[in-house]
Amino acid sequence: VQFVESGGGVVQPGGSLRLSCVASGFSFSDETVSWVRRAPGKGPEGVAAIRPDGQETFYASSVKGRFTISRDNAKNMVFLQMNNLKPEDTAVYYCLYTGTDDRDYWGQGTQVTVSS
Repeated sequence: VQFVESGGGVVQPGGSLRLSCVASGFSFSDETVSWVRRAPGKGPEGVAAIRPDGQETFYASSVKGRFTISRDNAKNMVFLQMNNLKPEDTAVYYCLYTGTDDRDYWGQGTQVTVSS
């Protein structure tokens, strides 16, 4: 299983970023995939998740209404559109998938920094 995340960067408060993640090594279109973030000095936080068909999504209360998760099963990709970014959104963002072996698979992450 492999994820390659991209799209992070430095943005001012109120700005937007779109993260992308390319997945390989498992049956992507059959699995729920999540975005998770880890801020400096903090544990991982689940940000958003999306069911295999994309019809059902889940969001942490801290990002609901500002972030949108989506996927393209034809390209094995999952996206996170982040709007109205806040300094507290600063973190490394990862794709995550829990395998049939109950192991969590992570990508290498992409850094998002929200600062004026």
